Parts: sequence; C-alpha cells; structure tokens
Amino acid sequence: MLKGKKVILRPVDLEKDLDNFYDWINDFEVMKFLGKPYKPIPKDKEKELLQKMLSDDSNVVFAIETSDGRHIGVTGLHKIAHFDGTAVTGTFIGDKNYWSRGYGTDAKMLLLWYAFNVLNLRRINSRVISFNKRSLKCQLKCGYKVEGVMKKEVWKNGRYYDLITLAVFRRDWSKIWQNYSKKGR
Repeated sequence: MLKGKKVILRPVDLEKDLDNFYDWINDFEVMKFLGKPYKPIPKDKEKELLQKMLSDDSNVVFAIETSDGRHIGVTGLHKIAHFDGTAVTGTFIGDKNYWSRGYGTDAKMLLLWYAFNVLNLRRINSRVISFNKRSLKCQLKCGYKVEGVMKKEVWKNGRYYDLITLAVFRRDWSKIWQNYSKKGR
C-alpha cells in the first residue's frame, strides 16, 4: 500500500470493492467525464471487466481509499511499456462527496511516485476531455504538460469535444514531488 497525505492506494479487492465500482460505472454524472460512452453495465459484466484488467500485466490498478478507510475511487497505469519506459494513466474519484477536495491530486502524485520510482518509467501519458476542468487542473498540478489537442474528438452529452493529450516526464515531476512531499501531511 502507498500512503499519501489524504489517500491510501491499495490493491483492488473485488469482493470488497465491486459494489462501489458497479455504482460508479452506472452513474451518468461520474461517467460523463470518462472517455467511454455511458452504457449501463450489469454487475457480473463489471466484475468480468475488472478481472480482465487486473489480470493483464500491462496494467497496475489501485483502489483509492481515504485515510479512514473509505473506498472513493480508482487509479492505474495502463499500456505499460517497460522497454519504452511509458504508460498511460487514468484516475477517477467515483464518490462525488470527495470531488474537488484534493483526493485525486494526492492519488495521482502517489501513482506517479510508483510509476517513476518503482517501475522505473520515464514518461506517463494521459488524456482529458476539454470540459473536465477538475481533471485538467489536477494533472497540471501534478506536472503534466499539454502536448496537443485533438479537435472535436469525443462525442459526449450531445456534442463533440476536444481531447487534450498530456504527458509528464520523471525529471520534471521530481521537482514537483520534492515540493509536494515537503508540505505537511
């Protein structure tokens, strides 16, 4: 487990976490910020998708838990390419009571620490739908830089939106981590 200022990243426990995943993946307000189209999923299908993701060696997935033990989201590294030193990251706080309160930033910083210091990756990529201001702000705060904009790439909520591509390199993130980790827990 990785312990941050506000969160703990721990392995996903399907028995313990499945109900939350099921609720979040079927919540339109949560899903509208993710790259996937909203489509209700039965619990057995969600379990199957999670099992597949967790068993794929190109993924590392953590449950996000508050310091008092409440499961509030998920974060992970996907498409890990050890030879290239790259991965794609994804994070979401499914419990809306914890939105815009720094939990996502803390989770993302811990995930990046793991990616750079444990997996020895050098570059982490991400994408954000342009209307997802919280995610964009979080990623920029964690050291990501915008690398490009794919115009009108994603269909959501009845219209097309731009998709912003971002990346953070270990050398740039290390300076941010030093400042971040010095601030009180």
